[in-house]
Amino acid sequence: MRKNLLVRSIAAVSGVAMIAALGACGNNEPASGTSSSGSSSSAAEKISGEFQGAGASSQQSAVEAWIASYQEQNPDAKISYNPSGSGAGVSTFLTGATAWAGSDASLSDDEVSQSKSVCASGTAFDVPVYISPIAIVFNLKGISGKDKHLNLDGETIAKIFDGKITKWNDDAIKKQNPKVDLPDTAITVVHRSDKSGTTKNFLSYVKDVAPDAWSYDLGENWPNEVGQGAKGTDGVINTVSQADGTIGYADASKAGDLGTVAVKVGEKYVPYSAEAAAKVVDASPLDDSAKGDNRVVVKLDHTTTTDGAYPVVLVSYAIVCPAYKDANTAKFVKSWLTYVVSKDGQQVAADNAGSAPMSDTLRAKVTKSIEVIETK
Repeated sequence: MRKNLLVRSIAAVSGVAMIAALGACGNNEPASGTSSSGSSSSAAEKISGEFQGAGASSQQSAVEAWIASYQEQNPDAKISYNPSGSGAGVSTFLTGATAWAGSDASLSDDEVSQSKSVCASGTAFDVPVYISPIAIVFNLKGISGKDKHLNLDGETIAKIFDGKITKWNDDAIKKQNPKVDLPDTAITVVHRSDKSGTTKNFLSYVKDVAPDAWSYDLGENWPNEVGQGAKGTDGVINTVSQADGTIGYADASKAGDLGTVAVKVGEKYVPYSAEAAAKVVDASPLDDSAKGDNRVVVKLDHTTTTDGAYPVVLVSYAIVCPAYKDANTAKFVKSWLTYVVSKDGQQVAADNAGSAPMSDTLRAKVTKSIEVIETK
């Protein structure tokens, strides 16, 4: 176990080095021409060079832990990750400036097509690397706090985020929390201001469980004028933390001391946990409508009634090419992803970010896709 493995210096480097590097490299090439040593088929091969990734801020804690752990075995590999958001990360990858992207949303058909100009052959594909509950966080004086919950069903959540429920003591909230003395405080919704896969995952849950209360088309951008926007996961958490009466959504690893919502599943209210999120993912099929080779996209079953399942779940992906214009980048990406999805890599993420390790069944499917990456 590598509990609390995070190396904060890497976090600082991630933002600074990424900005410096993006302008310097293209076609998914590393910032330096250093090549890796040994045979690409060797499990013990050491990787060297400079490599950049960018994307989902939800993955940030996990990626920092992965970098620290990976570099213990590959000290000559210099890796940075810019948590710029899913949309920005994919856009950067499609310019050829990064080796991989992190995204809380799977690739669109258009993005798959665009990747032809970046990959040496074939088209980019996405594989799950990070599974985490999305916490619905709130700040309410005298009620919120670490491990404190309010019970809400999907319809009530939808109406709050659509501005149809505007007070914390609304009857719909009071009915589900009869033992809580709810104040007559205005609700302030906080949502992502940037293009965000977390937004898409959260609203996918809302739309699936409360279609009559949420009429907007699904996408990565916030669809209405309710509340206020904040950039990135940290922006949402900071904004919610600063004012009484606020409510938002964010990767659960960043929930901190805020109150969180226990979501109604069947006849019970389920608080978030890695184990509860894993139950939903394992019970969900793959999305057979995802076009393109080697893609592993999970179609989450948000309407599950499985006992103990928490359905507001984020499946975050790594987006890579099956072949790169730079051989060293290809070797790194294949080695990196193999580590990230391994049992050790998934446990490092669980220890440091509270994520749910993927099942052996899902790992087998992901590994099959990773193995197609050409390293010669």
